Amino acid sequence: MMFRKAALHVYAGMTVAALAGIDSAEANDFSDIAENITDSIAMVPGLLTGIAYMFGLLLGVLGVLKVKDHVENPGQTPLKDGAIRMASGGALFALPIVYEAMSNTIGSTSNAVSPATLSPVTFNVG
Repeated sequence: MMFRKAALHVYAGMTVAALAGIDSAEANDFSDIAENITDSIAMVPGLLTGIAYMFGLLLGVLGVLKVKDHVENPGQTPLKDGAIRMASGGALFALPIVYEAMSNTIGSTSNAVSPATLSPVTFNVG
């Protein structure tokens, strides 16, 4: 039942969006669509950064709680459960920093690091 309700909301939203586009005087061609997609994709790294920080903190807190459960009852809760959650949270929390370092190293713009050039070898034979 919940799926039907969500599908109905999505369908209604898409229908309203399509009808709103019909009344506009300007026509969209492929270059406009490609430009809109490019502009929209530019915000994805910021979104992924926020999600990575949020889930990293969440997993870190859950890991600390699992370690606390292990201290209170070592027979029932293994230590590895908390350690895995804390390591995963740390990895997610560090993901944006690693991505930025990788992007700066490899380069995503025209001013990227260029390979060294070698000059030709010349011999002075006299």
